[in-house]
Amino acid sequence: MSTRYGPDKRPPRVSCRKRRPPPVLSALARGAAAGAPRAVWFPPPAGSCAAFPSSPINMASASGRCRLIWAAAAALVLTLDAAFVEDLDDSFKDNRKDDIWLVDFYAPWCGHCKKLEPVWNEVGIEMRSSGSPVKVGKMDATSYSSIASEYGVRGYPTIKLLKGDLAYNYRGPRTKEDIIEFANRVAGPLIRPLPSQQMFEHVHKRHRVLFLYVGGESPLKEKYIEVASELIIYTYFFSASEEVLPEYVTLPELPAVVVFKDGTYFVYDEYEDGDLSSWINRERFQGYLNVDGFTLYELGDTGKLVAIAIIDDKNSSAEHTRLKSVIQEVAKDYRDHFHRNFQFGHMDGNDYINSLLMDDLTIPTVVVLNTSNQQYFLPDRRIESTEDLVQFINNILDGTVEAQGGDGFLQRIKRIIYDAKSTVMSVFKSSPLLGCFLFGLPLGVISIMCYGICTVDSFGGVEENETSKKETGDRELTDEGSEEEQEQENKEKSAEISDGEHGQKHIFDKKKD
Repeated sequence: MSTRYGPDKRPPRVSCRKRRPPPVLSALARGAAAGAPRAVWFPPPAGSCAAFPSSPINMASASGRCRLIWAAAAALVLTLDAAFVEDLDDSFKDNRKDDIWLVDFYAPWCGHCKKLEPVWNEVGIEMRSSGSPVKVGKMDATSYSSIASEYGVRGYPTIKLLKGDLAYNYRGPRTKEDIIEFANRVAGPLIRPLPSQQMFEHVHKRHRVLFLYVGGESPLKEKYIEVASELIIYTYFFSASEEVLPEYVTLPELPAVVVFKDGTYFVYDEYEDGDLSSWINRERFQGYLNVDGFTLYELGDTGKLVAIAIIDDKNSSAEHTRLKSVIQEVAKDYRDHFHRNFQFGHMDGNDYINSLLMDDLTIPTVVVLNTSNQQYFLPDRRIESTEDLVQFINNILDGTVEAQGGDGFLQRIKRIIYDAKSTVMSVFKSSPLLGCFLFGLPLGVISIMCYGICTVDSFGGVEENETSKKETGDRELTDEGSEEEQEQENKEKSAEISDGEHGQKHIFDKKKD
């Protein structure tokens, strides 16, 4: 029997389109396809959290379903994130072959390692989605200590890029962008050629500091390649012909090594600059920096003196802004005079510099640090202009300014005392109760032990005195008894002697008769 449809009844529409997946799965699928399932919105199912069920039972069940869905979705996102980072074991050394690996050597108990874990997962996602040949993994260095020690792991976390037989240490900030930039730089070629002037301009805009070898094959190029293999962890290295350079660049001779930075360029001179590796290590920073603790650590390898304006960035007073502008002007206008020996910059706040110098500096002020031997120089008067700062720097170069600090024995003792004091003060400042427990309990135990030792000695002395007195009395009694015994023995001996004399006399009388 056929069914007829009138004008009011239409046959159901049959669609050959595929059914759309649920919103949750489609969102996850899109994120996985993009390679980075980041912030995904999961719409609540009908009748759950957003439907406001009227019945308390329905409300409870809907709330439970909502929690389960959110928990499952979060677990799925974490699983997808971790899937881009491989867990490595003891077979890693034999199976990695010619692959390039970016490995995080961690310890399960390390707090810094736990802080790095979500960043590391993001690095793995980004490297996979960008099509990078670098594989990202992590290894428990406490479980596979032999492999970790073979790669020179001495602390946690340690990030290394393994390329062939070489292992490159990462020493930069532990952010996703910096780690990815390091991996892409080291995984690529040591020397990147620039075939055209357009390519040079493009690269020059992207890099604030650009090292370039100009010329053909030469011993200088071999040295340049050798230095690049050592310092590729810090910066890029390029090569080009003389025709690629802009017109404003003039080279005294070819081949040459040039660094472009701060809106100008500097040419390497073997006689004035010394070793090429040392020169590149000194020139890999801009002339003016926003200095922090990590930057100071890196500047320690350059051998330069670091002139820093200690200011408060949040303080917009004329005194703070004036001192910052003064040091910027000196870094720019006196670049040719000081760039070989000085690095300029400013630091926000005086907390770090106070801990470094073990002193309390009043900001704003200027301090010049010698990071190679931990000495520092302070001006004897306020810096009001560029002329004052230039005079202060020249006095340092002349040796007329007295250096403070250093790394001598007394300074090391002072450092130990200062660090201990700072640790105690920070603990009490952050948590007074915890500080009382951590330091009061050991002091109390030590006090009780000392008191016990002292009282035991005093009681022992009293007992020894009593014992000695008793022994003395016994000796006296013994001596008295011995004297009486001796007198008795003497009497007996005298009686025996008298009896013998009488006996002899009697015998003599008998003989006489």
